[in-house]
Amino acid sequence: MKPDTHALRMLTACLPLALAACAATAPPPPRVPASTPATWQAPLPHQGSLGDLAQWWAQWGDPLLVDLIREAQDLSPSVAQARSRLAQARATQTASRAALLPALDGQASASRGFNEQIGAVASTAQAGLQAQWEIDLWGGNAALETAAVQRLAGAQALWHEARVSVAAEVALQYSSLRTCLQQQDIAGRDAQSRAETARLSALSARAGFTAPATDALARASAAEAVARTSLQRMQCAVELKTLVALTGRDEALLRPQLAASPAQPAPEALFSLSSVPAQVLAQRPDVYHAEREVAAASADVGHAHAQRYPRLGLSGAIGMARVRTGGASTDLSTWSIGPLSLTVPLFDGGRRAAQEDAARARYDEAAALYRARVRLAVSEVEQALVRLHSSAERNDSARTAAEGYRASLEATEARWRAGMASQVELEDARRTALAAQNALTALQHERTAAWVALYRAAGGGWKE
Repeated sequence: MKPDTHALRMLTACLPLALAACAATAPPPPRVPASTPATWQAPLPHQGSLGDLAQWWAQWGDPLLVDLIREAQDLSPSVAQARSRLAQARATQTASRAALLPALDGQASASRGFNEQIGAVASTAQAGLQAQWEIDLWGGNAALETAAVQRLAGAQALWHEARVSVAAEVALQYSSLRTCLQQQDIAGRDAQSRAETARLSALSARAGFTAPATDALARASAAEAVARTSLQRMQCAVELKTLVALTGRDEALLRPQLAASPAQPAPEALFSLSSVPAQVLAQRPDVYHAEREVAAASADVGHAHAQRYPRLGLSGAIGMARVRTGGASTDLSTWSIGPLSLTVPLFDGGRRAAQEDAARARYDEAAALYRARVRLAVSEVEQALVRLHSSAERNDSARTAAEGYRASLEATEARWRAGMASQVELEDARRTALAAQNALTALQHERTAAWVALYRAAGGGWKE
């Protein structure tokens, strides 16, 4: 029985319409609204009128810090890992783009033996090209390529984030070491002063002008200062070794370089921030990466949805052959276009539907993570601004207190030498002055840390 040719033609003509009707059911790519506050709640340093963010570390005025950051970034495993993932994402993008193009394979063979067609021993050589192409009817392969592009952009952002994190970590450690060395210097000078006081007190006690209890207090104070200096020296050694581990620089070389490069206080102005959070958040690599993940997950949903519809493929081949026997050669050539194959999914036990549901769930997860990342970014910038503002407010007061207590110590020491002040008064004035000086040094480190935190929270000056 012959098939109904008219019916077959009608079915062929209506097939594209049926497929188009299926494609119309594909959902549009979902979007994620990003909600950020209209203005910062924390005060901006200098009302936001600061220097340029570019070349941020160079603005610090310490070439040694710039060199250490560069060396740490070259050595960091996190930067190396981010670089590897960037290369992987770039390769994935190339592979996904290739899926949209035809695949072409070449084949060649040669043999000698009995040929049944000519009934004699013959040498046979064959060469050919074979092409295959899956026609992307529903945009599934295009969606994969879109997802790969988005993930490549996200990988580039994470590479930058790794560099920003390393730079911030080195800067904090460098500042901590500088602060420790300053406090060690303060403790050393204090120990020298107390040792001199103990020496004078011993002379006075032997002459009978100072009570033994007062002399014992002076010796105890000197011993306490020696112990404090030793503890501070140990802490600085630990800080130095931590910095060496981060940067890979030889410790024997770093010590004289630190001594030759005087400590720099935190500048009053390093970079600017806009009053609109969204403009700052656009600089954050982690927020940008989270946004790219949402876009990639959206494309994954489109790819999973496209897998539920028919697939159309086209193939073709070109071949040439040469048969040589008895001194005579015969050339043959063939070519073909097709078959044009259509694969229609009929039953898979719900596998494709489940894959689409999983893709949608991953999209919901990426959207939630993106919103959380935005909220965290706003919070980190707000906290850094609060710390920077607080350290600026306390800086003048701490400096005035340190200078006042130092002047009081000098006056008390002069009165003690003249016999008008007791040893107890002198040691009380010394402890107060030492605490004030250490507090001022620690506050300078706190301000430096606040600048570094703000640099990191602002994304390190990165722009798309």
